[in-house]
Amino acid sequence: MIKAYRFLAYLICALVGVQAASHAWSSAGIGKYVQDGGVIDKAAMEEGGADFPEVLGFIVHGMNGMMLIPLVAVALLAVAFLAKFPGAVRGAAIVAALVALQVALGMLGHGLTLLALFHGLNAIVLFTAALLTAMRTPSAVPAGPAARVGATV
Repeated sequence: MIKAYRFLAYLICALVGVQAASHAWSSAGIGKYVQDGGVIDKAAMEEGGADFPEVLGFIVHGMNGMMLIPLVAVALLAVAFLAKFPGAVRGAAIVAALVALQVALGMLGHGLTLLALFHGLNAIVLFTAALLTAMRTPSAVPAGPAARVGATV
């Protein structure tokens, strides 16, 4: 369970990286699309509107952020209860709470754009929390009665 816990925490770091990369890719695509004469309006924001390949970055960003990362965060929290080492549940709960905040900020940021600023900042905080959670995972948990009372063998 310890290896699974560490893997899931590092996976969240990687998925946050995918989020940043996909958003940067799609943002650059919009810039090029407009520079080449394309227009971004309500019709372009609807399905089948804007025709540039980098729009796939928005799709990846949305699916990864709304489905995959929350699923991995829930799995990390579940595994934390089974990993049974000090700080496991706390670290996973912090990551899960930051993921929930990230999803909320992402959804609400479309209506109140200032929240998008905090969405980007929280992504860095989430990455850091997941990284620290993974790095603080012990290599092994000692077993047996001697380990429980802190005695040495």
